[in-house]
Amino acid sequence: MAPSSKAGAALAALREDLSGDVFAPGDPGYDDARTVFNAMIDRRPAVIAQCVDEADVVRSVRFARDLDLPVAVRGGGHSVAGMALGDGGLVVDLRRMHAVTVDPGARSVCVGGGATMSHLDRATQPYHLATTGGRASTTGVGGFVLGGGTGWLDRLFGLAVDNLLAVDLVTADGTAVRASAEENPELFWALHGGGGNFGVATSLTLRVHELPAFSIALVLYRPDAAPGAVRAYRDIVRAGPDEAGGGVLYLTGPPEPFVPGHLVGTLLCGALVTYAGGEEDVRRTARPLLELPHESEVVATLPYADFQCMLDDPPGMRNHWSAEYVSDAPDDFVDTFCALGDATPVPTGTQHVLFPQGGAIASGPTAYPVPYRDAPWAVHPFGIWEDPADDERCVRWVRDVRARVRPWSTGAVYLNFIGNEGADRVVAGLGADNTRRLARVKARYDPDNVFRFNHNIVPA
Repeated sequence: MAPSSKAGAALAALREDLSGDVFAPGDPGYDDARTVFNAMIDRRPAVIAQCVDEADVVRSVRFARDLDLPVAVRGGGHSVAGMALGDGGLVVDLRRMHAVTVDPGARSVCVGGGATMSHLDRATQPYHLATTGGRASTTGVGGFVLGGGTGWLDRLFGLAVDNLLAVDLVTADGTAVRASAEENPELFWALHGGGGNFGVATSLTLRVHELPAFSIALVLYRPDAAPGAVRAYRDIVRAGPDEAGGGVLYLTGPPEPFVPGHLVGTLLCGALVTYAGGEEDVRRTARPLLELPHESEVVATLPYADFQCMLDDPPGMRNHWSAEYVSDAPDDFVDTFCALGDATPVPTGTQHVLFPQGGAIASGPTAYPVPYRDAPWAVHPFGIWEDPADDERCVRWVRDVRARVRPWSTGAVYLNFIGNEGADRVVAGLGADNTRRLARVKARYDPDNVFRFNHNIVPA
């Protein structure tokens, strides 16, 4: 924001009018307010507006329009590309808007635009209800859902966006609108995968489902045993019920009770079976994995919200991720996946993950702009490390994973799993026909592309 009398007066008025706090460069607290979880992101917004209600959001967007500032939206701040921040623009920070209201009778939940998965899961758990959520408790609900949303429960409950019932949105002209199947249906369709391109989601209403019990089986193997474990997990998913989920991953053994001390800091392969049911159910499902020679195992029933916190990636680390959605997992694919796993950067927090799809994901609504739903597997190289000296090797490894598994790729991708990889990848994440339709919706609600710090859809 270039200094001017108009800008100075507008900023002073925003500070006076906003119920929340306002930060500009040089203010105490500005640097903390612009810090996101990915330490590779260092951007300097002109203004950060920490909103406490929809009226604050409206005021903030109108302030940005008056000064011709682009707008970024911060919910959880968990985007690997740092989309919660934009150099020289306004950040609408929703983190104080995290209220969650559960309606058990209607099987629905209303979630504030700044709520995280932990806020959502802790609110629904006392009712033995849940919906598909991100695989980390610190993920923001808004960006997660509007980007499509995959998680531990998606094979049973569908993608997060399949459970979206309504969105309250502040559009680029500072107007508050509601989108649902009955109100503004074309906008509602666009919000099923189109992300933050159309406005600031101040609240979302989601469908919830009964989840009376949740269990896991985590089995750790040395890398030389990984191919057999990956094949066993693949066969479990192919034959198993939709209640079964999880994934297989290579990782550096963390200093946790379930990792033998002599394996901490070494490369391991873990097979994780999650189950919407009791311990007997998950043990029966995971039996082929438990019967293989392994280093340790954990089989337990635990609250879903507690499990959601167990695999959180710590803030302040350096992150670079990507993904490829693949059409099958034959033995030659498994061999390639495991060879790439053997090259996982160690010791770092990096993970090399194979997630299952299928179930309610594949059988869900086909009209939404989520073209990856029919892929049975997702490869997710998840680079996370602390030392900037590791930047080159970790980024190179992520790119190599993508390149090596591309022969099996469907071409589609889940945009929340990737950073800024170019316009073609945005189209791959939405579908070509969908992208053209989304561009027309964008032209109606954000013709000037005010909301551009995202996997951007250019107005038609």
